Amino acid sequence: MTTKTIKNMEEFASASGISRPTLSKYFNDPLSVRESTRAKIEVALEQYDYRPNIYAINQNRVKTKNIGLIVPNLTDPFFAGIARIIESIILQKGYNPLLMSSHGGPNSEIENIVNLKLLKPAGVLLAPLGRASNNESIAELCEDLPTVLFDANLEGIGHAFIGSDNNTSVALMVEYLCRSGEPPIFFEMKNPINPNAYKRRNAYEEAMESLGHNPHFIQVEGDSWDFEKIGFDGANQLILNDDLPTNTILCSNDRLGIGFLAAAFQNRLKVGHGAGCHLRVAGHDDHPFAKYTCPSLTTVSQDYEEIAEASVNSLLEIIDSNYKVERVADKLFSGRLVLRDSA
Repeated sequence: MTTKTIKNMEEFASASGISRPTLSKYFNDPLSVRESTRAKIEVALEQYDYRPNIYAINQNRVKTKNIGLIVPNLTDPFFAGIARIIESIILQKGYNPLLMSSHGGPNSEIENIVNLKLLKPAGVLLAPLGRASNNESIAELCEDLPTVLFDANLEGIGHAFIGSDNNTSVALMVEYLCRSGEPPIFFEMKNPINPNAYKRRNAYEEAMESLGHNPHFIQVEGDSWDFEKIGFDGANQLILNDDLPTNTILCSNDRLGIGFLAAAFQNRLKVGHGAGCHLRVAGHDDHPFAKYTCPSLTTVSQDYEEIAEASVNSLLEIIDSNYKVERVADKLFSGRLVLRDSA
């Protein structure tokens, strides 16, 4: 290996004796050059230990009018709803959405990333799985294409993050529940899939301590996207074992809350804040079905439209700058307390 430091493509072309257009063609598609030329380039890459800036290469390519959109699971009404809004905004901006679902699995998420790279969109909007994500694959995507993460943040990855302010929204709910009745326990999955769950756990703890109460966690087993069943099974076991230390339950998300309401109904426990009620149950997210549960679920809403619009606008800011803007400001949106019959 030579000791000469190669800083850019021009220097590499000069040192290797391979023309700049041929190198560009190779880096865009190695199979597009002759086998003998490809071998020569690969020897030179090893000799000079040169690794091209793929993001810079993409700055010079012709931009497509496609924008990739990857969500964790389209069977989840939250992601189905926000994907529908994002698709509509992308179309209004004159681009074509390429929607892909990871079906709750890391292998599908990686496959979506690989396929999007082949399609060479102008940029990508990605709601990662979170704990199950392959961070290395997502980081490589961000090197190749401008990528804005939404809903779930992966520290140090992406050109922006757009999501909800979990600290503020959980604090709103804890303050309301403490003011209106017994302080709540926090009902959650032991090993949650989505990073938001960890942030809400910490936010609950801080909010309880700030109000002079001891936080109490109840963690149930489950590591799938079948949150309603996980909530139902966990709550049913707690009720049968008489293990609830308070009559007020704050669920990490609405889907767990919906499962909890079903378990309470099965065990003939009345949920609500009126006379004769045994339990109060609240959630987070304002799931599309939350207003239709029995009783309707008290929750904190996420502003789907603001998150969707900010995500698209942040990505277009990078695209419209011809990729000269490499990072835009993160945006977090506060939740809104939605008081219904369950708490």
